[in-house]
Amino acid sequence: MPFTVTPTRLPEVLVLQPQVFGDSRGFFFESFNARDFETATGLQVQFVQDNHSKSARGVLRGLHYQIEHAQGKLVRVTQGEVFDVAVDMRKNSPTFGQWASCHLSADNAKQMWVPPGFAHGFLVLSESAEFLYKTTDYWYPKHERSLLWNDPALAIDWPLPDGIDAPVLAAKDAVASPLAQAPTY
Repeated sequence: MPFTVTPTRLPEVLVLQPQVFGDSRGFFFESFNARDFETATGLQVQFVQDNHSKSARGVLRGLHYQIEHAQGKLVRVTQGEVFDVAVDMRKNSPTFGQWASCHLSADNAKQMWVPPGFAHGFLVLSESAEFLYKTTDYWYPKHERSLLWNDPALAIDWPLPDGIDAPVLAAKDAVASPLAQAPTY
């Protein structure tokens, strides 16, 4: 198997560790293979969009989700390091409002599967980070919502980098909804 799969504290959120082949020339790994993904996870997914962002140290993007056209996301970092988080937004789920996390970096080559119905966000821990992700549905701005990153009801333990008292947020994330007021699935 070209990668191993480890469930997080939310069993549907998975961490994938690819097999990396390295030598004095550098490295190689398959970042995605549909057949192997399905065999390892039991999930059949069809990705329709790839996204790529670059962010500076201390930037927190998220926690984002769509109330219609929920997106599954396969996320990874190609430069730098982030603290990646998924929050279960499915109202009738036994893990509603709970979160799982993983440190993703270019060095560890880990990926995280964020299923549809989960909010997603990340905090940049390195000087900068390039973040890539595949989505199972398109982005629909009118359906996008933001969950408040520091909602006490979530109690996410964000590891703010040294010397940073508060993350840098987009305007929409600064006024995001707490879990108690957020639209759910």
